[in-house]
Amino acid sequence: MVTISSGHNSVAKANRKEFFNETAENWDQQSPEENVKEFLKMVLPRFGIKSGQRVLDVGTGTGVLIPSLVQAVGPTGLVVAVDFAEKMVEECRRKYFGFPNVKVELQDAEELNFPRDYFDVVTCFGLFPHIENKQKALNSMFQVLKPKGRIVIAHALGSQEIREIHSTASEVIAEDVMPSEKEMRELFDNAGFVVDSIIDQPGCYLLMATKKDAD
Repeated sequence: MVTISSGHNSVAKANRKEFFNETAENWDQQSPEENVKEFLKMVLPRFGIKSGQRVLDVGTGTGVLIPSLVQAVGPTGLVVAVDFAEKMVEECRRKYFGFPNVKVELQDAEELNFPRDYFDVVTCFGLFPHIENKQKALNSMFQVLKPKGRIVIAHALGSQEIREIHSTASEVIAEDVMPSEKEMRELFDNAGFVVDSIIDQPGCYLLMATKKDAD
């Protein structure tokens, strides 16, 4: 069984949290906003989100996905956004304060605290390489997804680009990479998902999977 960890221990995870807390205030200014918008415009229709659904955005950061998710679920749906970095959560709450169907919470992807079978879709945009224990996180996401619920792993870079950019961005995230396709399929299978598709090309990583039916 493959166990993928983007760091080596709890110290690496703590350092990663500190890194994202320190960059939270200027995160939106540092990110190539127009490129992200174009990417989301291209891929969001593939997420299959419907009006009235509950969507969990894991590793939301400052909430770049939230406006699009709110539009997709409509006034009767719900978007819950979580991040493990306190400053990211503060920035996200500041930006989306007053949105009636948006909740922003401080939670770790590896230990999600929601009712079982609660969400229709889980989204992870720009997050997956940074998760310390990827198997544990996927197991946690499985628990909170409804039967036949969908999980979407997306990144506005291909896996090779992620590797190259992270290797020079900071020593804290230098080893945060996207696992190989074989490793990803094994991780998802171990967690109870069927991988529907994987796209990995320059400017786009997109994996979509469905929670397996109970035996």
